[in-house]
Order: sequence, then structure tokens, then C-alpha cells
Amino acid sequence: MSTYPLLSLAIWIPIIAGLVVLATGSDRNAPLARMLALFGAIAGFLVTIPLWTGFDVTYGGMQFLEVKTWIPRFNVNYHLGVDGISMLFVILNAFITVIVVAAGWEVIKEKVAQYNAAFLIMSGLMNGIFTSLDGVLFYVFFEASLIPLYLIIGVWGGPNRVYAAFKFFLYTLFGSLLFLLALMYLFIQSNGSFSILEWHTLPIALDAQIWLFLAFLIAFAVKVPMWPVHTWLPDAHVEAPTGGSIVLAAIALKLGAYGFLRFSLPIAPDASHELSGFVIALSLIAVVYIGFVALVQADMKKLVAYSSIAHMGFVTLGFFMFSAMGIEGALVQMVSHGFVSGAMFFCIGVMYDRVHSRQIADYGGVVNTMPKFAALFMLFSMANAGLPATSGFVGEFMVILGAVKFNFWVAFAAASSMVIGAAYTLWMYKRVIFGDVANHHVAELTDINKREFAILGALALCTLWMGVYPQPFTEVMHASVNDLLRHVAISKIQ
Repeated sequence: MSTYPLLSLAIWIPIIAGLVVLATGSDRNAPLARMLALFGAIAGFLVTIPLWTGFDVTYGGMQFLEVKTWIPRFNVNYHLGVDGISMLFVILNAFITVIVVAAGWEVIKEKVAQYNAAFLIMSGLMNGIFTSLDGVLFYVFFEASLIPLYLIIGVWGGPNRVYAAFKFFLYTLFGSLLFLLALMYLFIQSNGSFSILEWHTLPIALDAQIWLFLAFLIAFAVKVPMWPVHTWLPDAHVEAPTGGSIVLAAIALKLGAYGFLRFSLPIAPDASHELSGFVIALSLIAVVYIGFVALVQADMKKLVAYSSIAHMGFVTLGFFMFSAMGIEGALVQMVSHGFVSGAMFFCIGVMYDRVHSRQIADYGGVVNTMPKFAALFMLFSMANAGLPATSGFVGEFMVILGAVKFNFWVAFAAASSMVIGAAYTLWMYKRVIFGDVANHHVAELTDINKREFAILGALALCTLWMGVYPQPFTEVMHASVNDLLRHVAISKIQ
């Protein structure tokens, strides 16, 4: 265990770097802003690596703990810690931030400092969410992370960006309101404590648990997003700039799923068991129905956005089967989705920067002019469909294995989604990449440059590493998942 406050550094280095970048001011200093942003993002990533190297995989509790008194009157503390569930997301978030800064290097021409600053500040806030062990601290970071993303969509987005940003904000805010009420109730019940770890051991009657569970469900279901509160995501993705889409898919969607593991399951275990059938039903609708919705999309971004909802359906399905295989599979799926979906959106961004269209019909024959790009895009499309030896397969396979033990028909419905996933992903790939060059824009395309190749290469390595050798990822979470399951198995009803 390190003596350094690594978690504080992981939160505050990107935020301070973001403020420094913001201070560079106008676009006259754009090259300086870009360099500072890249430096800040890399520094933020480097401080997260000791979390993995110094992590004790045999211990399931919180590590790298930091506690400072913040608001003594209400017993609010600056309390940070990570376990095997949250540690990987801190590292994933820091890694994706580097990718995003590099992705907007040449593309973003206006308000460069503000754009990079928004991403850096959001990266720090996201790390705050994953590491908070205090209810108020969690809520502050949870709400604050909305603001940069709202600005990113609303300022640098597409023509319909204001509508998309508003919709995203209102949906999430509605969910958060119920979450706040749940926190207030827990504060009163625990005799004035905001410690999330204390809440985990708090005895609560079944009726109260069900109400708490429903409040958490609505708050986190909007973030995941689960069907039927998913409609903000395709709009947000379509309008967001490439960097915004990458962060939204790779990190922001994970917050909701993480909330289930940190709040819903441990605080309301009886209600979780009681209502697990309901959540599994919603997850299967997301997995199967949304797959068919993705199949008819004409816009590439919309298609990948719907595929994200289907993939996150796998995650919530894995959580509520209460098996180690299901939860670990869901966590692996979350990390994998971060790499694969981020890469898919970057690939679409690469084409959009050149042709200024996201419509599948405007492409065809891209392989003739961009062979390197077509090869890398193929890898990510396959990972998106869940091909073995890619990261996309590992998580989905583990969840389906867990589902077979749970219920054959649930497993059948979940497995059918892999077929639907392959259908919409490969059909999109075929229409965009293969065939004759039908459009003069495509005939004029140039292959990816060194910067784009480096970004896609890094994401490709992560996808393959996780697909071929997932053990470093699974062994980290094993002890924490087992602890969680033991905790959830014990009733809290007095």
C-alpha cells in the first residue's frame, strides 16, 4: 500500500490540469492548450498505474483509503477508497482521457482550450465518483460530472446539439433527485452518517428497502441507460463531437452500472432479490429488442449508440443473477465496452472528419482508399459483435455462462443477442467498407495518419490483450465480488 494519496492525485491532477488549460484563454494559444492538455492527461493516467501494481488481489475490502473531515456538523467526510470493482474504472477513465485529448488534436479548431479543459475536469470528477465512500461526496461528483458533458455536447456538437444536451441533462437530473432523497433517508436511518460502508451494514425493513431500491434503480437506470429510459443516449451520441461520444460510451455509461454495485445491491439486498426478476426482464428487453432497433439505423453513430445500450443490458443482467460468474462477466464487459465502443466511435469520427456524413448510404468501398483503417475497423466491429479472442467475447461469454446456471431461457435470450449483434455490426461494416466506390467523397479519402493510427493501435492492443489474456482483469475483482455476494446473501430485515 502506498503512502501517497494516489486517489486524490487521480482526481485532482486532471481537474487542476483542466483549469491550467482553461487559463491559456483564446485560440491564439491553441497549440499550448493542446500540449498542456496532453501532458495533464498523461500525468493523470500515470498516477493511476500504482493502483494496479500495488493492489492486494487477496483482499476484497477497500484499499488506498483516504479520510479527511469535510463538513463536521453533518458528519460529511472526504472519504476515498477503491476495491477490485472500482479500481479498474479509475484506470480506464484516465486512459480514455489521454485517447480523447489525442482524438481532438487536429479536429477541434475553435475554443480548443475550453474543449480540452472540459474533458480533463470531467475525467477528475468521474474518478471522484468511482472512489467516493461518502454519500455526499459521491453525490457532488455525480452531479458535477454532468456539467462538462452537457457543455461538450451543447457547444461542440452537431446541428441539433441544444435539444440533445437538454434531453441528456433533464433525464439524468430527474434520476438524481430520487437518488438524493434516498441518501437523505439513509442519513436519518443511520443516526447521522453519510459513510457508504456504514450504510452497507444498516438494518432496513423490506418496504423501505424496496422504495430505496426503486429510487436507486431510476437514478442509475437513466445513466446506464436501461430500456425504457434510454432515448436520450442515441440523441446525445449523434450530436456529440467524437471525443464526447468516446467518453460518453467508455466512461459515463459505467457510472450507472457502478452505482448498482455500490448502492442497490449492498444497501438493499432483500429488495434486490425481490425485484431481480423485474431488472432481468428490463435487461433482456434491452439486449434483444434494442438489437433489432440497431439493425434498422441509417446513421452509424446511432447504430453504435443502440449497440451500447444492448451491451450494457448484458451488464445489468449479469449483476442481478447473483453469481460470481455473472458479476465478473458484467465487470469485464464494462471495461471491454470502454475500449471497443470508444474505438468504434473514434472510427466513425475519422470517417466523419473526412466526408462530413454519418449516413451509411453515403459510404461504400472505403477499403479501396483506406486499407489500414478498414483492417482496424474490422477488428473493432468483430469485438463489438463478440468474436472470440477479442475483449467483447470474454464478458458476454461469462454472463451467458452465469445465465445458463440461472435459467436456460434467460441464457437463450442473452445468447441470441450475440447473433443480432453480429448482424447489425457486420451489415454496417459491409455497407461502409466493402463494395465499389460509389461516392466521389470516398474516392478522395486518405488513409489514417500516424496520430489516428497510434490511437486505434493502442485501443486494438487493449482489446486483444483483454480477449486473449483476461486474467489480470478478473483476478483483481475476484475477492471484492465474492465479498459482495456474501454480503447480498444475508438478509437485513430485523
